[in-house]
Order: sequence, then C-alpha cells, then structure tokens
Amino acid sequence: MTGPLSVIVPVYNEAGNLRPLHDALVSALDAAQVEFEVLYVDDGSSDGSPEELRGIVAADPRARVIRFVRNYGQTAALSAGFRHARHPLLATMDADLQNDPADIPEMLKLLDQGHDVVCGWRADRKDAALSRRLPSWFANRLIAWLSRVDLHDYGCTLRVYRREYVKGVPLYGEMHRFIPIYVTWAGAKVVEVPVRHHARVRGVSKYGLSRVPKVLLDLTTVKFLRDFYVTPIYFFGWAGFAGLILGGAAWLGAGVVYLALDAPLVVLALALLGPILALFGVIEITLGIIAEVLIRMHYDIRDKAPYRIRSVWNLETAEEVVSPGEAV
Repeated sequence: MTGPLSVIVPVYNEAGNLRPLHDALVSALDAAQVEFEVLYVDDGSSDGSPEELRGIVAADPRARVIRFVRNYGQTAALSAGFRHARHPLLATMDADLQNDPADIPEMLKLLDQGHDVVCGWRADRKDAALSRRLPSWFANRLIAWLSRVDLHDYGCTLRVYRREYVKGVPLYGEMHRFIPIYVTWAGAKVVEVPVRHHARVRGVSKYGLSRVPKVLLDLTTVKFLRDFYVTPIYFFGWAGFAGLILGGAAWLGAGVVYLALDAPLVVLALALLGPILALFGVIEITLGIIAEVLIRMHYDIRDKAPYRIRSVWNLETAEEVVSPGEAV
C-alpha cells in the first residue's frame, strides 16, 4: 500500500463528530496498514470542537491540530493543512461524518496504478434535493464545461493527492473546489471514483445557496487564469468590443425610436442608459479580475498565507502564531 499519508480535516463547529471520525480513520487506515497522521485544522470553532480535539491529540500522537484565530473558510483550512502536512501523500475530507474514511484505502490503490489525484464522487448523495443536490448538479456541469476538466462532483472534499501537485496551488476565496483544475494544468493524472456518502447526524451544514455567487465569481477567475492569464489583452479586448457593440446598439435603438415613434423619454433613456450600463459592466468586470490577479501576486510573491494561527498542538510551525505561549 502506498504511503505514508497525511489526512487533512477542516473543522468548524463539529463537536460530537470528531471523536467518531478519528476512531473511524484509525480503524480504516490501520486495517489497510497505512502509515498516517491526521491534521485537524480548527477554523475558528465556537462550540466544543477545540476541547474534543485536545482530547484526541492527548490520546493519539498521530493526531495534530492547527487552530485559527477566527473563521477563515474551508479553503484557508486546506491551505494550512497542505503547508504543514509531513507526508508525500495527502487526503482531504470533511469532519461531519458524511465522508467515509473506509474509502481512503481504495483511493490510495489508484495512486499505485499511476494516477496522481483521486477525486471522490458522491454518486448517492444524502443531502436535500432542492437546496443542495440540484444547485450542485448545475454548478458541477458549469465548472466542467468551462474548465474542460470533466468531473461529476467538484464539491466533494474527499480526495487523495500526491503532494507535489498541490504544493504552491494558490488557494483563497472558495478556490478549494477547483484544485482538480489546477493540478490538471500541472500535468497531474486525475481520476474520479464513486464514494460513500452518509446523512449528517449531528450539527448543521455550513453550506447553502448563499455560496453560489462566490463560487460563480471564483469560477470566472479560474476561467480567466486558464485562458487569459498570459494574454489578458484577448479577454479585455473582447470585453471592450462587447461594450462598444452594446453602446452602438443602444444609440441605434435611440435613433430608430426617434424616427419611428414619438417617445422622447425612451430616446433619452436609450441614449443615456445603454452606454452607461455597458461601460459600467466592463469597468466592474475588469476591476474585479485585476484585483484577483493582484491578490494572487500578493500571496505568491510574499508567500503569505491567507490566515493567522492561534495555537498549534503536537505541531512545530515557523509561521506567524498570535499567541506562541498557547502551543503545546
């Protein structure tokens, strides 16, 4: 069996789930004779999760914990896990007991067969149909179409990676779901396999329809970085042409209405609103993408992490720690 393995688990208010999860991980990986560590990243939990994690660390030296000063999101938690994992193989999964640790050994076997990244696919997903599964289906189809990386389930956290392919991947915002796209650009061989998915029994989901706009905006950025990062003039040029066409159409419409109808207010509205709205749209999209590129450069050049650590348990880190005296 390939190994050793670092299992990275983002945690946010999952008290009651962590001990059963750790026991299931130990049972599955010990049975498969995999050398491993489990790196829990507490993303600013406000329930009993830190206390539960402290007990796990005290009982099992293979467990390690990073605690953030506040909630930064799943992408930042995974980024911290990638940075501090000690082993050449990485697995990621959720802490809510919906992913099944028993799938990890089978996914590792696919690495032995020559793949570099193995992505889980929740083929029989145990979530609400309207609020979770249907929006997810549309999002997955859209992402696959725009990225040309054909996966069924971009939202499944259960994945296994060769470390070299995620090292240096820029992670911020909601970008964690697009990691398969980034590693494909790096030449990784990606495969997707069906995995088990269980209904949530404790706690509440942290994800809902409010994330849809964030995901769509991040997808726009990924599309830009994939197709236009080296030649941005093509993107801005087409956007400029679109603005000119819309502005010209508005002016043409104003002329037609002026000649054919006695509607001076409509003429005035078309003459003003068309160019203004077209220009506003172009400016907004352009500023948004420029800002994304600048923030990417900020993190890449300075090697600055998009989070701050409160304390670490059973872990040595050279990164900034707000309260070094809390490290145990």
